[in-house]
Amino acid sequence: MGRTPRKQYTTMKILIIGVGQVGYFLCERLSLEGHEVTLIDSREEHLNRASDRLNVLGILGNGASAEVLEQAGIKDANIFIAVTDSDEVNILACLLAREYQVPTRVARVKSIEYTGQSAVLSKEKLGIDLLINPDDAVAEEIVKIACRTGAFDVAEFVEGQIQFLGYRISEESPLCDLTLKELGEIRGIYRFVVTAISRSGQTIIPRGDDTIMAGDSIFIIAHKKDLPAIQYMLLQKEVKKKHAPRVFILGGGTIGLHIASELEQMGFTVRLIDKNEKRCEFLCGKLKHTLIINTDGTDIRTLLDEGVDGADMFIAVTENDETNILCSLLAKQHGARRTLTLVNKPELLNLAPTLGIDACVSPRQAAAGTILKYVRRGGVISLAAIEGSNAEVMEIEVKADSEIIDTPLRKLHFPAGAIIGAVVHGDAYQIPTGECRLQAGDRVVVFALPGALAKTERFFE
Repeated sequence: MGRTPRKQYTTMKILIIGVGQVGYFLCERLSLEGHEVTLIDSREEHLNRASDRLNVLGILGNGASAEVLEQAGIKDANIFIAVTDSDEVNILACLLAREYQVPTRVARVKSIEYTGQSAVLSKEKLGIDLLINPDDAVAEEIVKIACRTGAFDVAEFVEGQIQFLGYRISEESPLCDLTLKELGEIRGIYRFVVTAISRSGQTIIPRGDDTIMAGDSIFIIAHKKDLPAIQYMLLQKEVKKKHAPRVFILGGGTIGLHIASELEQMGFTVRLIDKNEKRCEFLCGKLKHTLIINTDGTDIRTLLDEGVDGADMFIAVTENDETNILCSLLAKQHGARRTLTLVNKPELLNLAPTLGIDACVSPRQAAAGTILKYVRRGGVISLAAIEGSNAEVMEIEVKADSEIIDTPLRKLHFPAGAIIGAVVHGDAYQIPTGECRLQAGDRVVVFALPGALAKTERFFE
């Protein structure tokens, strides 16, 4: 008879300051999970939109005002998240939350230097659990995708050992028309778990008789050392060239500069495009090996002269979604092998892949995934949120006092709608089976659909 840990699961009181894209996304996710969410914003129209659509309490006012915070019930809050457009408001609001002894405090900062040895402010000095810059988060995500041929979504767990990757299945894919059972028969060679299939807007955790079809997006979990064999199987072979990978980046803002800096350190040949002449002069002083091109992203003649037709990758990260999508499509039409595009608007995020964009990255998704791990319980170490499905991939540490230790997984009632993709024990890892027994200190990577998130947290508590 299977058993499952039985512990009381209480909802949390969460205060969110700011109803921008990140704030709205967090309100939507957390209110759907049954948490008591209160939203504070100084813009009445934005607050009304959120209050009308979501099950949240809206408070009009300044999130850095003690009076407003008390009206919102800060004395009883478990988590405080400040994600307004003002760094100063966010930090001051979190300092007030510290005075009210809110256990967990998160602030979004965009322009204040808070990392590195030169940082005047740090989360430790401020007493804030997480300081997050969405620009840095999205730049890091784009770099990860750029380094994984063919993948449109990438997340890393257990210090990079375990990789979560999304691939689109074409009619030419060797996985097309295979059932999961048939795929399992060759998995001795290719060690990975298909954790989910996304089809026609629906995401499912597949069973043995489910078939992978053309047009599907599949999400897999695998160990880093197995990725070359998996990419070979998926026909995502690295193209061997005498020169380093050639990358064009459109947009020389904070995100573009961050990406260019990391890729040139990795040995990529980088060309960075920006139409602002003064910004180009600034970029020349910041980047050592990147060629700066002062032109518009639609100036295809200049880009062809610079070799965009032979580019391995075209990355568009301007502040305008439509510009990013259009220029990516132009680059692809003229020979760029892969396109990675920054898209803010949720409605365009789902549209862009249907137009031929290889990978779309959302700043709100990158930031929200980092923030959500501070909301999760049950030993969650890190987390990635999946755009479009509201699913999550969580890395969870098995606690020493957990009731699930040393019991075969087949005897435990693991939540429906969730699947364990990998178990890491010290330096060893395994693809879990029904006989797998979890031990204290194990790191478990789990894919969970929205309806299974709370149950998965309970399972590991």
